[in-house]
Amino acid sequence: MIETINRPERPEYILLEASGVAEPSGIAVTFKNPELREHIRLDSILCVVDAEQVFAAQEMMELKILQMAWADMVILNKMDLVDRDQVAKIKEWLDGRFQRYRLIEATHCDVPLAILLSVGRFDAAQLDRNLHHDRDHSKAFSTWSYETDQPISLEALRETASRLPAGIYRAKGIIYAADEPNRRVVLQVVGRRVDISIEDMWRGRPARTQIVLIGAPGAIDADALRDKFQQCIDLRVASH
Repeated sequence: MIETINRPERPEYILLEASGVAEPSGIAVTFKNPELREHIRLDSILCVVDAEQVFAAQEMMELKILQMAWADMVILNKMDLVDRDQVAKIKEWLDGRFQRYRLIEATHCDVPLAILLSVGRFDAAQLDRNLHHDRDHSKAFSTWSYETDQPISLEALRETASRLPAGIYRAKGIIYAADEPNRRVVLQVVGRRVDISIEDMWRGRPARTQIVLIGAPGAIDADALRDKFQQCIDLRVASH
């Protein structure tokens, strides 16, 4: 891994594809290695599930459940091979085993990179354009954005981001934080994983929060989400 990180071209993102019988916990633990922590962070763990064969090979069900339990997002693939009754059966099966999970329905694993990856600098407009023009994913996913020039409490933001509705797969943004008013704060939410990092100074750029959310069609309640993020505003700072 260190050799890969230190390549001359300096990769921005590394994708590890584990075998079908791998345990994600072993991969996740690798990123806690002190030698790696300063150079790379674990962004997300994805689990691809065959919608047609999910209930096959009963002797492997325990491993399947373990893999999905560790995943930030479950991609239910081969949707073109099953009917809605099968999908309902799968969701009922998942609901009986997991309290919170992100399930993305896909065919040929065709999911926009804006949901799966978080490389590059945050640009709300670019993220929205990429989603709507990349193979017309706008029909399968919806977006919503929130902006404010009032300072945000990072504690409240983390709590809100960790409780987003299950139909919202991805959120990312630049935050004007009451805790760090002079520095840009980056929010990354992939599935159940929330990452908040302190970045560079604003350096003349307007201190303003911009957050973009991507979810399933009909999963975004704009009014409810706006209320949730408005409650993250630190009124003690905003009132001054």
